[in-house]
Order: sequence, then structure tokens, then C-alpha cells
Amino acid sequence: MYQVTLIPGDGIGLEISENTRRVIDAAGVKIDWDIQQAGLIAYEQQGSLMPEGLLSSIEKNGIALKGPTTTPVGGGHRSVNVSLRQHFDLYANVRPTKNYPGVFSRYSDVDLVVVRENTEDLYMGIEHKIGDYAAESIKILTRPGCERIARYAFEYARKEGRRKVTAVHKANIMKLTDGLFLNVVREVASGYPDIEFEDSIVDAMCARLVQWPERYDVLVLPNLYGDIISDLCAGLVGGLGIAPGANIGKKAAIFEPIHGSAPDIAGKNIANPSSMILSGALMLSYLGEKAAAEKIENAISQVLAAGKTATCDLGGTSSTSDFTEAVIKAMA
Repeated sequence: MYQVTLIPGDGIGLEISENTRRVIDAAGVKIDWDIQQAGLIAYEQQGSLMPEGLLSSIEKNGIALKGPTTTPVGGGHRSVNVSLRQHFDLYANVRPTKNYPGVFSRYSDVDLVVVRENTEDLYMGIEHKIGDYAAESIKILTRPGCERIARYAFEYARKEGRRKVTAVHKANIMKLTDGLFLNVVREVASGYPDIEFEDSIVDAMCARLVQWPERYDVLVLPNLYGDIISDLCAGLVGGLGIAPGANIGKKAAIFEPIHGSAPDIAGKNIANPSSMILSGALMLSYLGEKAAAEKIENAISQVLAAGKTATCDLGGTSSTSDFTEAVIKAMA
């Protein structure tokens, strides 16, 4: 039996977390769920966005499934997601993007993976004001940080049978920071002659992704570009509602949907749980339960393709629980 920290989160997180747990349990994987709070609900109940109990649970279990959280506006609070990634050194953010039958998209045959450096860049939060005149944010990329995310991308490509890695950067303007990133990725690429390698300036990549997304396979990017490009990629295949995510480090891993907590629809039982369920499937694959992971993804694909049980974001009228029941039934 696996010990897994479950973080329901805020807003719709409470609903989609519970429904995801139901799907995973129905897939036959035995998990002892250690439920911990983070985000706004934790702040209101325990006075901290990331209580010590949460951190201890993840440290002990080494793996967590997390719903979307809300960071209070103002007061100097840092994003829960960013803080967790930096606290546990979850340096690789992995976001698969693919077309699912039955989900409207202007594209077909999209099947790519964004591998985003997760701990450095502007997201380190080093910024300050210069009097009342200006504000400055400091961008930091390190050689070890660039090397380990590049190596992760190539190892991932080799392990998953992917054909190409594309490094995305702005080295034509930020010649030292992005220049370091590009040079290090090129060095790492030379050790993987079986994987095709290319690089692209980030603005050109945005244009190419909306013209020919089927040309790309694995993208490796610094933190900020990866955040933006991964949302763009989700939009190519139908939106954030079907976009899972993983945050991987050497000692821990946290799996989570990439959408927000959507407080405006919380408690209405209308949220699409697909992104979190698919994140749960990524978690199972990480644990070595690949058959169960494939079973869940295939079930979601069947339900989406049938089109009879779709949530409102996908043009349907089904509830969160109705969709979950359909996925569980498809796994039977």
C-alpha cells in the first residue's frame, strides 16, 4: 500500500480531489491517503498557507496529489505552488499536452510535453523597489539548474520514446542568462545523439505552436517561459480542464492540475475533474502503476469521446460526480 499526501486545496479543489480519489481507488491501487490542507483554507484554519503538518507529511511520504490552491491577495503572501516547489526542490515541472477525442480543438495530432525548470528564474522572487521611481526583479539561472532540467528532458524523451527536444529561450536579448541556458542545453544534447535537438526563440515558438503544434515533441524551457507556454499548449487541445501536471524532484514529487481554484463555481458540483484525475494517473505512472494509469486515461478518453457526459466547460450539462461515475464505469 502506498502512502500519499492528499491536498484538497481551495475552491473546486475540494470536489475534484474527492472525485479523483474515487477514480484512483476504483482503479484498484491501494493508497493510504494522508489528507493535509494548504492555501487559503489552511491559512484561515491554521494561520499558515503551508502548515508544518503538510510539510512533514510530504517529507515523510515523498509523494503528494494536490488540488488547486488560492493565495490571499496582498500581505506579501507567496504562491503556495511556487513555495512548495522551492521548499522540496521540485526542479522539473512536466505538463503533457495531447488531443482527446470529443474535446473541441482547432488542431489534431497534438502530443507534446513541456518540461519547465521549476525553481529558478524570476520565480525566485528576488525583487525590490527603487524608491517610488521603479521596481526591479532579478532573473537568476545557474549552470547546475540548467543542466539538471536539460538532462531531465532528454532522459524523459529517451524513456518515453520521444523523438525530439526543443530548447526555448530568449538568448538573442538576454545573452548571459538565457545564453547560459541555451549553451548548457546544447552541451547536454551532445550526449544524446539518438534524440533530435533544436532550439527556438520563445516568441517565434509561440507563433509556431499555433501554426504547426504537431511538429513538436518535448519542449524544455526556463521557468517563466515554461509557465506561459504550457498554458498556451493547453489551449491548443481544449483548455486547462484537461491539462495535468507533475512537479518532480530527487526526494519528492507533487502532482496537480494546472488550472486555478475557480471559487466562483466552488460547491456547485459542475467543475471538470479531468485535469486532476489525469494528474492522478501521472502519479500512478510515477509510482510504477502504469497499467492502472493507462486504465484511467483510457477511461477518460472513452467518456470524452462518447460526449454523453461532459461538464459545462466542455459544452455539456453533466455534474462533476456524473462525470466521475462515467469514468469509473468505463474502467469496469
